[in-house]
Amino acid sequence: MIGKILEYFNTGVLTADEEELNAAVWEICQETQKKLTELNYTYHDTPQVAELLSDIIGERVGEGFRMFLPFYADFGRNIHIGRNVFINSGCHFQDQGGIYIGDDTLIGHNVVLATVNHAIDPADRRCIYRPIRIGSRVWIGSNSTVLQGVTIGDGAIIAAGAVVTKDVAPNSIVGGVPAKFIRDIV
Repeated sequence: MIGKILEYFNTGVLTADEEELNAAVWEICQETQKKLTELNYTYHDTPQVAELLSDIIGERVGEGFRMFLPFYADFGRNIHIGRNVFINSGCHFQDQGGIYIGDDTLIGHNVVLATVNHAIDPADRRCIYRPIRIGSRVWIGSNSTVLQGVTIGDGAIIAAGAVVTKDVAPNSIVGGVPAKFIRDIV
């Protein structure tokens, strides 16, 4: 069933009964919460943290992965982490739409990556899923929020506290609410 769920999140094409799909998603979310409780509230050394997070996301985190806890995710199975990634404490990953983190990326305290939004029409508040793609050598400052569908180019910097609603060019700095271009990195 995980394959059908990920296909739906990644393409928007429903290939299973909606009620059955929703029940399976809820079950996976509950299992993820159990595993996150173990990860966050028991001491683990760096290799154990990497191993536990690999179990949560369903694939191995990249070599050199480091993370300060606590860490939060809702679904957990649509997170993809490159090599030498550092995630600081208090981050929240809403990952149904897919989160892709490139090599050598730094993610500051309390960063929110939100891949789910809702339809504007009040009569139809269904979920809309779109991925967040973070390039290599990116630095996302503390207390930033990156919204669904955003791609952050290689080498970019997201200033602390930014709300990123649009794609970020490679080797550029953005900041503010909503985030705006500040300058290129030379």
